[in-house]
Parts: sequence; C-alpha cells; structure tokens
Amino acid sequence: MDDFGAFSALEQQGWSDDATASAYASAFADAALQCVPAMVAAVRASPGDQALDLCCGHGIVARGLADAGAAVTGIDFSPAMLALARKSVPEGTFRKADATALPFDDDSFDVITIGFGVPHLPHPPHCFAEARRVLRPGGRIAFSVWQAPPASQAFGFVFAAVAAHGDPSVSLPPAPGAHDYADPDVAGPALREAGFGDVKLETVDSHWMVDDPCAPYDYFIEGTVRGSALLRPQPETNKTAIREFVGKQVIEACGETSPWRVAIPAAIVSARVAN
Repeated sequence: MDDFGAFSALEQQGWSDDATASAYASAFADAALQCVPAMVAAVRASPGDQALDLCCGHGIVARGLADAGAAVTGIDFSPAMLALARKSVPEGTFRKADATALPFDDDSFDVITIGFGVPHLPHPPHCFAEARRVLRPGGRIAFSVWQAPPASQAFGFVFAAVAAHGDPSVSLPPAPGAHDYADPDVAGPALREAGFGDVKLETVDSHWMVDDPCAPYDYFIEGTVRGSALLRPQPETNKTAIREFVGKQVIEACGETSPWRVAIPAAIVSARVAN
C-alpha cells in the first residue's frame, strides 16, 4: 500500500484553516453547488431516509438531502468546515470523524453521499468499505469527483500555468490522483469490491462564471489545499507569471470579453448495496 501519510497530514491541516474553508465555500464551490441536485437524485433521497454525508464540507449536499426530507448526519475532519455546515443545515447533526473509520453501527443509514471528498482521502476503498458497512440493505451511495483535463478547463489552465512558469523545486507529497475516481474503470471495481452493484456514472457540466480571467488561479490558491500547497510557496515573480498565464488561457479558450465561462465538469458516481 502506498504511503500517503504526508499527503493526509497536508489535507488535515489545510482544510482546518478557517480562511481556506471560507474561500472554498464562497468561490470554488460555486461549481460544486451545481452538482447537488444530481447527487440527491442519484441516491433517491426522500422523506424518512436516514442520510449520511461523508466529507460534508460546508454542507451543500447535506442541505440538498435535508430539503428532500431526509434526516441528515454529516461528518468531516475539518472543524472549520463543520462550523459552516452547522450554519447551513441547523437541523442536521454534524461531528468530526474519519470517513475510513465511521463511528456508526452497521445498517444505520439508507443513503450516503460524498461531495468531492474522495480525492482528499489517502485510501478511498477504505471509505467505500465503511460506507457499505453502515448502509442498510438496498442502500445507495453517490460521490462526486472533478473530471480531469482536457474536459476540465479550470484544472487544465492552472496546472498548465504551473508547468510553464512554476518553480520546479516546489512540489507536492505523494498522493492519490485527484481525478482517479472520475474514471469508471477505477471507481467501478473499487465499489464492487466493497460490496456495491449497479454502478453508474453521469457527468454534470459544472462551471464557473468569472469577471476576471485570472480568477481560477485565485480560487485554487485561496480555496484549495493541493493547489495552495503548490502555489503559495512559489516566488512572487513565478506567482505573477502563473496567474497571468491562467488569464491568457481563459481569454484564448473562452473569449475576449467577460463574463468568462470556465468549465470544471464533475463525474457523479452512484451505486447500491449489492444483493
């Protein structure tokens, strides 16, 4: 098994920062919000369901589940995110916990969602196994993952800019691929191994509408952990060059005038407990 201990520590520390959590919620997550209806529909949330939102973040999927009538429990490793989630879904129950070692009895929930949390886990199959354990017979799971470039202009523009103008001495610790589980050939076998069947994948054409063509750089450096770990340590001249190159790419791909529509599509993967 790969050793992603340094990556896990980076994630834990980064997402517990109030400023990073708030920046994600206020800007980057505009695209994540567009995926909530598909997530709720994928698990067929309905009144009376017991729903568990893993890696709940600031609570947008939990809000969607609650609006569908489900009783919502959310967990996250970030106290900063949990504070935001409690404000968004005051009727929900939120607690700090590990998605790979859930503090719940077997057969406790009808549906489970994971909104963009899978890439932040060092070993997602451990999470899927725990999800299967706490789901009731017939229970459903759905998770979202950002698609990779070239479909994702947002990721493509920012990381192409880093490749072109970044200081090569700045690097990230070994980590799972950020887009691995948007691939059905990765997600499907992992879910089936955990005891799920009827695996499906759909795409949501989520996007950002921005008035500044350099905004994707700002969203990554201020409201992500992997992105900020790669961008914040850059020398100032490199940061400037990276940001300007992001803006140049947005204008070339998305037009000369604002607002710019920057694609950041998501895969919604769903499954149900196998018979």
